[in-house]
Amino acid sequence: MESKKKLFVIVGPTAVGKTALSIQLAKAFDTEILSADSRQFFKEMSIGTAKPSASEMGTIKHYFIDSHSISEEYNVGKFETEAIQVLNRLFETKDYAILVGGSGLYIDAVCSGLDELPEASAEIRQQLKSLYEEKGIAALQEQLKVLDLNYYNQVDLNNPQRLMRALEVCISTGKTYSEQRAGKTKARNFTTIKIGLNTSRESLYERINKRVDEMMQQGLLDEVRSLLPYQNKNALQTVGYKELFDYLENKTTLEQAVELIKQHTRNFAKRQLTWFKRDEQIQWFEPNEFEKIKQHITNTIS
Repeated sequence: MESKKKLFVIVGPTAVGKTALSIQLAKAFDTEILSADSRQFFKEMSIGTAKPSASEMGTIKHYFIDSHSISEEYNVGKFETEAIQVLNRLFETKDYAILVGGSGLYIDAVCSGLDELPEASAEIRQQLKSLYEEKGIAALQEQLKVLDLNYYNQVDLNNPQRLMRALEVCISTGKTYSEQRAGKTKARNFTTIKIGLNTSRESLYERINKRVDEMMQQGLLDEVRSLLPYQNKNALQTVGYKELFDYLENKTTLEQAVELIKQHTRNFAKRQLTWFKRDEQIQWFEPNEFEKIKQHITNTIS
């Protein structure tokens, strides 16, 4: 029997309008929002992660925004556990909840659970860590491209921890990380209604470029400067931060750094879409189709 409890899952590429839609839906269905954006967890990173504004946060209760510090070790396994705990509490009083974000692995963890993947030996882990330290992230990217092209086309290529984890599994087992992640779905006490937002490539890229310009006007450079003592933390190995660290170390001009942020964000958006397009449960809409989306959800739950 299908559960009466429904989780509305809002996904799509960065800058497409997921936050605005999730807040509209939360008001319409009298519920609260869990963020599944793996960068919005960290309280020290605000401008570069495009968190909801204070006024948006004031109207609807959000979870997993500013919930952790970049000095903490936090991963998708911990998120799965904590998010399910929050949902269990929410569903005691509400029939609906909303999960929103562009981090596909974190979305999948809540909806269907993480696969039990084998642990690599300390020796393999050390080899990969040494490779990263000596030859940089490009060496990890190239190795993953050879060992698991499918995951290479989906993963955030700027996240060294995720690259190393996938390589650990490939090397330890001799099988691709992709095929081993396609395991059994965990039982959940709710059913999901998945909404994808997308628009034309031209429009999306325009949104991305405009957002980066707005972030710079809001003080992204000062935010990055304040994080210099933590720049080796995994949370900061990400678009919008790495490029400005390079500028602060005189590796690029500011103009070059801003253009690279736009380019890398566009590349990231393409990988997000590749990830989400493989999920046939997602119903896709344009960002401005709120009434249509609301009607789709109403029809699905009735």
